[in-house]
Amino acid sequence: MTILIVQGPHADGHAVGGDFVVALQRAVQAAGHTLAVLSCAGLREMVGCIRSLRPGDTEFVVFDPGELAGQVSRQPEASLHEALDALPTPYIEIHDDSGAAMASPDSPHHAPLATIVINGDLSASYRIAMGIALRQLAA
Repeated sequence: MTILIVQGPHADGHAVGGDFVVALQRAVQAAGHTLAVLSCAGLREMVGCIRSLRPGDTEFVVFDPGELAGQVSRQPEASLHEALDALPTPYIEIHDDSGAAMASPDSPHHAPLATIVINGDLSASYRIAMGIALRQLAA
């Protein structure tokens, strides 16, 4: 796989899926890459998923913490920032609400290539992230 979406849970009506994901997959395939989506129900699952990524399998990550963004500061033992720092690939962080954007640690080793927040329009954040990811992979 080339691009991996790691997605946390979203409130009803705010998650992207179904036809929208199929459209993203088609656009990514048209550019000669593949797209996979991993949905995580909890923070520990998300951290485990991120820690398990290997460079040969994934070239780019789109990270959507969803409703889990608020838990990151309340549960620092989950080590999400450390897992993101250890990612072997570039990543883009996306949100649908500016209040959900995660605060970066004081000295991140592997900050996101971009953080995209389009208030109330998560699908626009995904489209922008895919455009950036595809340009980066083509370079």
